[in-house]
Amino acid sequence: MAAHHTEPIVSVDDLPLQFSVKYLGEQPAKGLWGIKHTRKPVDILVGIAKNLPENGTLPLVTVEVSTEGLKLFQYSPKQKPSKLPVKIFKVDAISYGVQDLVYTRVFCMIVVDDTDQRNGLPFHCHGFVCDSRAQARRLTYALAAAFQEYGNKVKEGKDHNTNHVKKKFAIDLRTPEELGQDSDDETEA
Repeated sequence: MAAHHTEPIVSVDDLPLQFSVKYLGEQPAKGLWGIKHTRKPVDILVGIAKNLPENGTLPLVTVEVSTEGLKLFQYSPKQKPSKLPVKIFKVDAISYGVQDLVYTRVFCMIVVDDTDQRNGLPFHCHGFVCDSRAQARRLTYALAAAFQEYGNKVKEGKDHNTNHVKKKFAIDLRTPEELGQDSDDETEA
């Protein structure tokens, strides 16, 4: 009997979830969502990480995914994460999240920051190296649950965003293999 592959389904009731990961950093992205806008930034971030000096390491962080968005805390294995996050990404500022198709332990997301338009674009791709493919997948599903809850709040009119600009976001739940197959199909004429 063949082994049955199950996805790490995460519901809004499971949130908040915490993940101990390495922060790759951020690079400009050229678009709002889609693997085509995360691939190059992830390649650059991984290249930088591979070329760190011998004593250089990526910062360990705790990522907390909640219905409010994603928070980064300084990681400490001996104690709980610090109470003050290093970075906060509100759910309505995250436009896309995906497990990378080449580096399958990497989770990345595009954050829209209108106040930081380096290269004339407000899109920034943030990358995280997870302990395993499964952890990267679970992180992707956790963000999907946060997106789903945010979408429900917007539909119900419970979003307290005062400017009421309709924001778009996407989470790509395809496996790295499916993403690779779809990108191969896109290049064939």
